Amino acid sequence: MGSKKAASDRAARVAAMQAEQARKDRRWKIGIGIAAAIPVLAVVIALILPLAMGLRSTSAAPATGPIDGVQTFTGLSANHVSTPVTYAQNPPVGGDHTGHWQNCGIYDEPITPIEPAVHSLEHGAVWITYDPSLSGDDVGKLRSLVRGKPYAMLSPMEGLPSPIVASAWGLQLTVDTAADERLGTFLATYMQGPQTPERGAACFGGVGKPSL
Repeated sequence: MGSKKAASDRAARVAAMQAEQARKDRRWKIGIGIAAAIPVLAVVIALILPLAMGLRSTSAAPATGPIDGVQTFTGLSANHVSTPVTYAQNPPVGGDHTGHWQNCGIYDEPITPIEPAVHSLEHGAVWITYDPSLSGDDVGKLRSLVRGKPYAMLSPMEGLPSPIVASAWGLQLTVDTAADERLGTFLATYMQGPQTPERGAACFGGVGKPSL
């Protein structure tokens, strides 16, 4: 009887140890899984959070009604072409364009050719252009306005109808100074705004190397 009881006790202890080891193994695997997921999660947050914040993170709130001075253009074509396009507006607000889009960001030199920038407008970008003779103070304000916005472009351009022009697909605003509050409102309203033909399409991974 004693030997049978001892064997039974050993079997119970072995079973208990095996169960405990199984629990430890499960905890270990869960810990490894969490540890492996943390870097991935950090990368995802690092990529998505600035994007989500940048879409609407301007000093101004989106407009709840028409923005004074904004011109609207309709009937814009959106074909992909491989030849230069002559646009009715300068800068353009839409129309045929190349199959490659312009990377959003701040450019210190004029964007050429401009067809990729028009493609970015189709993706929901706002393109702010300014006369090359604009004061350094105004250019600095524009750079601060655009910096960190994943769907905004800034570049100098010759032959503008005013010192500063903000363009989105089918929409355009002309102003005289970077202090004009309508610029921030335009940016907040039309980056990935309701006018966007291809909302959510990328504004990176295209052509061009912005300085910021």
